[in-house]
Amino acid sequence: MTTFIMLPGIGGSGEDHWQTLWERFHPSMRRFNPPDWDKPELSVWCRALQDAVDAAEHPIILVAHSLSCLLVAHWAMNSRSTVAGAFLVSVPDPESPAFPSAASSFREVPRTALPFRSIIIASTNDPYGSIEYMQNRAHEWNSELVNIGEHGHINASSNLNEWDEGYSLLRNFVRDLGLGES
Repeated sequence: MTTFIMLPGIGGSGEDHWQTLWERFHPSMRRFNPPDWDKPELSVWCRALQDAVDAAEHPIILVAHSLSCLLVAHWAMNSRSTVAGAFLVSVPDPESPAFPSAASSFREVPRTALPFRSIIIASTNDPYGSIEYMQNRAHEWNSELVNIGEHGHINASSNLNEWDEGYSLLRNFVRDLGLGES
């Protein structure tokens, strides 16, 4: 069975966030656990992601939101671990005025292709990153880009609840990787 490592952004995903809701209904989804959700430090979060990957059964899909999309790109540059793919939702722009100063260690974004298949899910009115920014990341990371229209930061404030559309996109991504149903 595929293992899904859930990677929330700064603050962790709250009770109404689609990541939290998906975890409740799908036992194959496990959250990584950095020591501090509110004071992200890149090296510490990379270590927490590596620990989660090391503890997981293969194949592994990374399901990242916001700041953790940048985490995945940084981690991929230094890890020798194998993952099947990454589902990246709402990649934030570190140059955006909305980017949290607490996440300054994430500012230098890798600009090379990820060593695994990936898909970026983007919203046209995301306050943390423009659609153009996400198109650039998709090009540099060799990721597929899916524009889902106006859904803000694709978080609990977007009122997506379980975000059925997102779960369908994840299932299609997993199927395209040849891993069957999620």
